[in-house]
Amino acid sequence: MSAFLFAFAAVALTSLGSRDQLLVAHLAGRLGKALGLLATGLLVSVLTAGLMAWAGSTISAMLPPAAKSMLVAIALVVAGVELAWPRQMRLAAEPTRSLGAIWLVLFGYQITDAARFLVFALAAGFAFPPLAGAGGALGGAAALVLGWVAGDQLAGWPLRTVRIALGALLLLTGLFIGLSVRELI
Repeated sequence: MSAFLFAFAAVALTSLGSRDQLLVAHLAGRLGKALGLLATGLLVSVLTAGLMAWAGSTISAMLPPAAKSMLVAIALVVAGVELAWPRQMRLAAEPTRSLGAIWLVLFGYQITDAARFLVFALAAGFAFPPLAGAGGALGGAAALVLGWVAGDQLAGWPLRTVRIALGALLLLTGLFIGLSVRELI
């Protein structure tokens, strides 16, 4: 159960202000809160979390226990850096209504973001990877629902500050776990 809770919290928090959440919020604000958009986002969240949990499970079989903990530490550090990294996102003035195109872009954003990398690492580090996948899927879905409900208002939230604070927390946690695994502290 801890894999589920850690993955849910990690993905829900690290997805605040993420590219996929901002895209869904922008599309919901511009095109209206269509259920097709929400369903597409939820489907992508389930698929990407499931793929990353499967990949983590596959890697887990090859790693000794200390390496699994180090993988989690590295994932936390990478996620922390990704959250704090400044980026500009260009959103289309006239966005597409094609659910296929939206699906493809959301899939690309999610499969390469820090939140799904954390699902990968947690699936490798915990005993039951499907729970990490389920938690990641639910956390990603929660973030997208928040973006869908907030719409254009999400752009006014202090997301940059939240992402920097979360990034610092993840970076410090990852460093602590990594140094503990190496028995340096």
